[in-house]
Amino acid sequence: MTQKRRFEAPTVLMLLGSYAVLGIGGWVWGISGILSVLLVGIAVAQFSSLQHEVLHGHPFRHQILNEALVFPALMPWVPYLRFKDTHLQHHFDPALTDPYDDPESNYLDPDVWARTSSVMRGLLRFNNTLAGRVLIGPALGTFIFLRDEVAFLRQGRRRVWLAWGLHLLGLLPVLAWLAWAGMPVWAYLLACYFGTALLKIRTFLEHRAHEAFRARTVVVEDRGPLSYLFLNNNFHVVHHMHPNVPWYELPALYRSRREHYLRRNEAYVYRSYPQVIRQYFWRAKDPVPHPVWPMRREESAQDQL
Repeated sequence: MTQKRRFEAPTVLMLLGSYAVLGIGGWVWGISGILSVLLVGIAVAQFSSLQHEVLHGHPFRHQILNEALVFPALMPWVPYLRFKDTHLQHHFDPALTDPYDDPESNYLDPDVWARTSSVMRGLLRFNNTLAGRVLIGPALGTFIFLRDEVAFLRQGRRRVWLAWGLHLLGLLPVLAWLAWAGMPVWAYLLACYFGTALLKIRTFLEHRAHEAFRARTVVVEDRGPLSYLFLNNNFHVVHHMHPNVPWYELPALYRSRREHYLRRNEAYVYRSYPQVIRQYFWRAKDPVPHPVWPMRREESAQDQL
């Protein structure tokens, strides 16, 4: 791992590229609506990956500057500050996949599952296939997230109110850009849905239920376009073990100690995203009710291997 630099040029260049693709996507709206939606969706997905880098302290030493770079609320339904808070909570590895303590878990408490309606069960089962995660996952995930956010706001949680207040301010430059581009709000929301669907490919199998929390995090050894879109977060076990390492160093770090990481996560590995798509497009990877419940939370010597 390298020492923290004054600034990380690859991340800055990627951010500039993301804004450039967004600008081009808006510019071509009058020429091709489909192309515009695709480009804007890709830019939004890339921007979300860059927000993930920012919340981990990149690309500059000063976090205020980092967060200013991603202030525009390109993803309209997730405030950056809420993404930051919930994601950092997610990084407590002993709680990974916990339906209550891991905000990014897709599992349910088996008792909750037993009380779930048949319609919702069907939706959640479909959502556990890759096809479902891409097609209905953005809508389902947003509904659940916003439902919980409304509850937090009603409880008067100041941090949540702050997050949404800043988010509303962050929407102003987005609305100004839409006015410049002449892109309708509905088309922009469609692009954001597409961008979220792309991100769902990454999050689909990032974590699994397992007795040992060290074995809950995946590696997808992909080096294609999706890997760049996700800023190498497909090397996910490496990221969880070294969350301060910048995205462009993760592949080399993985290659340097591949056997160690695969021993660590008990060979939870896929060769590529095409393999993942072939294997799980119409087939569920996991059950919805957590299969290892209640979870062991204490750290063992094995988890330190």
